[in-house]
Amino acid sequence: MAAFEVRGGQPLRGEITPQGAKNEALQILCAVLLTPEPVTISNIPDIRDVNKLIELLRDMGVKVGKLATDTYRFQAEDVHLDYMDSPEFVKQAGALRGSVMILGPMLGRYGRCQLPKPGGDKIGRRPMDTHFLGLEKLGGQLTLEGTDFYRIKADGKLKGTHMLLDEASVTGTANIVMAAVLAEGTTTIYNAACEPYLQQLCRMLVRMGANIQGIGSNLLTIEGVESLGGTEHRMLPDMIEIGSFIGLAAMTGSEITIKDCQIPELGLIPDTFRKLGIQIEFRGDDIHIPAQPHYEINTYLDGSILTVSDHTWPGFTPDLLSIVLVVACQAKGTVLIHQKMFESRLFFVDKLIDMGAQIILCDPHRATVIGLDQRTRLRGITMTSPDIRAGVALLIAALSAEGSSTILNVEQIDRGYQFIDQRLNALGADIRRL
Repeated sequence: MAAFEVRGGQPLRGEITPQGAKNEALQILCAVLLTPEPVTISNIPDIRDVNKLIELLRDMGVKVGKLATDTYRFQAEDVHLDYMDSPEFVKQAGALRGSVMILGPMLGRYGRCQLPKPGGDKIGRRPMDTHFLGLEKLGGQLTLEGTDFYRIKADGKLKGTHMLLDEASVTGTANIVMAAVLAEGTTTIYNAACEPYLQQLCRMLVRMGANIQGIGSNLLTIEGVESLGGTEHRMLPDMIEIGSFIGLAAMTGSEITIKDCQIPELGLIPDTFRKLGIQIEFRGDDIHIPAQPHYEINTYLDGSILTVSDHTWPGFTPDLLSIVLVVACQAKGTVLIHQKMFESRLFFVDKLIDMGAQIILCDPHRATVIGLDQRTRLRGITMTSPDIRAGVALLIAALSAEGSSTILNVEQIDRGYQFIDQRLNALGADIRRL
């Protein structure tokens, strides 16, 4: 088990460029299965989850060529369907949450797919009902073997239909869209997810020859086509990294410029951090965070305590609530953090409390943070990263703390943040990988 040894209290300074978006990559990479023609994708993050998905595609028979550090060419001309019956496939796919998104393209193009129950972060239950209900409405027939192996097949071509999703699941919508683009007839998806990464997937599919209307809304209309061709695609920067760097700069009193942020795609992220009192300057497509000795949490107009909660897009992303929570620990004022979409993502606050933060965990979904206003620094401790997002929140806390901290299980952080220790050390951090 790898660990970070972090010496806190070092002000950071300089420029940092966010990696390509992990959550977009997992969708876009699976979409290459929809065509026998070459697909070139750039700005791919060099992180464990993405690399494992590329390895899975290669083992399934996809030709993979690395053109540059962040650019690959894929060609799914001869996919090995029998590989899905092998123990190696079960092991690979079961270790990777993103493998669930091979279901839609494989069902749409080949009429069948199978998958072990995927792994991933332990952040609460994430049922796959939306994926399977949508694929079944298109004509897929689902069989569950035991409790953790799924088979889905179609007799002939999938058929377009109207569906109202029970939740606006991003990966569920992506799977259904990738199946529907090759189905016969018209598919309408209401209550579809509309995150920027889903929009990116839809635009890429349109360039490949798909007919998709309503991109960016929660009502997608898809006219099925016979086949799709190749294309080139560049992924967005990772909005979660951008938000993490904003929070890091504020909590450590650092001056940081975040480069090439695609600001129009960030939604409520900048304004949510501004509500914590953080100064944010847009300089073209860069975000500059000046060094601030103090930042004060806003209140509502009637003076009541601010609540920051997550919601489906265009609401505030749940992946940044842990960052907002840790940054609030050194703000002036009080904020209620309400995690609505997952039931276990606040269970890292005990580590922050051990570091000296003033937090009341109200229940599995809500925590009240009473900011220290930099009057007292957090103290370094030994702690374990429970998941990707909490791990980075703890890293930010350690970088702001007095003394040294040890963060165990940093493989979790590596799954989502590319060379984070090296990149932050370049700004003046003191992080040593053990």
